[in-house]
Amino acid sequence: MREGEVEHGPTGASLDGLERRTGGPAYGGLARLRAARSSHGVVTPEDQRVVAEEVRLPVAAVHGAASYYADLRGRQGTRHVRVCAGTACFVASGGGRHVAEVSRVLGVPPGECTVDGRVSLQEVHCLGYCYTGPAALDGDLPRAGADLAAQLAEEAPPRAPEPVVRAATPPVVLRGVVGEEPSWQAWPRLLAAVRSDGGPATVASRIRAEVATAGLRGRGGAGFPTAHKWRAVAGSDVPPAQRYVVANGDEGDPGSFSDRVLMEQDPGRLLEGLALAALACGAERGFVYVRSEYPRAFDRLREAVAQAYADGHLGDNPHGSGVRLDVTVVSGAGSYLAGEETSLLRSLAGVRATVRPRPPYPAEYGLLGRPTALNNVETLAAVPAIVAEGGRAHAARGVPPETGTLLVCLNERFRRPGVYEVELGTPMRDIVLGLGGGLARGARLRALQVGGPLGGFLGPDQLDVPLLGAALVEAGAPPGHGSLVAVDDQVDPRDLLRALWEFGARETCGTCTPCREGTRLGERRPEAAARDDALLDTMENASLCPFGTRLPAVVRGLRRVYGEELS
Repeated sequence: MREGEVEHGPTGASLDGLERRTGGPAYGGLARLRAARSSHGVVTPEDQRVVAEEVRLPVAAVHGAASYYADLRGRQGTRHVRVCAGTACFVASGGGRHVAEVSRVLGVPPGECTVDGRVSLQEVHCLGYCYTGPAALDGDLPRAGADLAAQLAEEAPPRAPEPVVRAATPPVVLRGVVGEEPSWQAWPRLLAAVRSDGGPATVASRIRAEVATAGLRGRGGAGFPTAHKWRAVAGSDVPPAQRYVVANGDEGDPGSFSDRVLMEQDPGRLLEGLALAALACGAERGFVYVRSEYPRAFDRLREAVAQAYADGHLGDNPHGSGVRLDVTVVSGAGSYLAGEETSLLRSLAGVRATVRPRPPYPAEYGLLGRPTALNNVETLAAVPAIVAEGGRAHAARGVPPETGTLLVCLNERFRRPGVYEVELGTPMRDIVLGLGGGLARGARLRALQVGGPLGGFLGPDQLDVPLLGAALVEAGAPPGHGSLVAVDDQVDPRDLLRALWEFGARETCGTCTPCREGTRLGERRPEAAARDDALLDTMENASLCPFGTRLPAVVRGLRRVYGEELS
């Protein structure tokens, strides 16, 4: 099945509470709802009824999705502008002043549409232009820079420069981006081995063994061993047509833009990594889920999938191997929490991206209740090099058990912002002061946000900690997706605290009470909530997923770094 087609799967597939309902992934439902909103500005009850019939879901489930996702709620103008309110853009404009400036020049408050329906404005929490913010999408056209409001008012020329991308070590995932190696080199060789070396099961075992030897762990933040996940899916007792592999391209952490670079500049490597994962898991269906705030990445991946089919890499019997693999690219609809694996799989199925308790884990009960291996973009982009060179070469880098490289993203406050591939274990000081060159324009580093809004904060006296998950967790700032947002001394820490709570209140899925009510309290009384250790303890210990459990630690980290300035 080619991209863009809607699959209807086997009778009896289930989706959380929608037990034993016929129908396969209803991802086409979100696309249809988005098209309806674009067509006449709002998703109507009739739109929801029609979509429910087309994708064979209850109207209530479709209504739940339409009322949940930011891209589907409210009225959309003929000109729809999404302005970034994420940490990097917040810092770049000295505390989020750009949002008010954009609102003024467009003549519409955030979250609203003009009476005549001509212009609407939506706040989002990252657009992937952290290196040159503040940023906005005017329709699907990016705009970025200190003069953002003037660009949107057509008083300054539009611009959205590409980031600096550099490998500070022999590259693994950046090979195609820096021009060292084209994609789709390992896949044909592995398929040739399928024909000659004992069939797909033998080659799948070989791939899993190399990835295990490499010590590859998820680069999306959780750090789970990749080979363990693939082994669990491969060991399931369902047929290959009912196993799935999914690439998580919902890079939503404010400050991260490495996945956007990979998807836009080297999409074939991601697809090759997904294909190798599918072979390793014995799966015949693959999906790439791309956040809607990355329209260019979505287009590039669709083009790359079409080219991969044309080149014989995908489909039925690629390169005469006797295996089958179909890949579909799917767009999200505006939800930070859809980056969490169980939420993403619900979104992929066309319903609200709420969190599902674990266990069971997706490798056992994933998309439509079937075994699913879900990996983020950077993880999959590392697989072709590991398979081609062998796991030992990858394991020789880093500091065991944390082996290999990591992409780090430096925001606009640095003298040399951009994406850097570095070896795990590199001291943070070497990254901040060496690669990044310290802060630009003589600014003074006051805090360093590591790993996005669910990561943490380091003070300027903590830069000797190495880029290792265990060390950074101990320091109070897990590395997450590898983003480093420098906060200078021009940002009021109370404004930063307020922005963190507002982010939490807007992006919580609302499933569990501690996170839902805790973030609302924080939004209403940010400083009081930050000092309320009973509230923070309740969120930390009783929330359902890392969104609620990690946010209190981030707030406490901000208190630690700024001390009396937040008391």
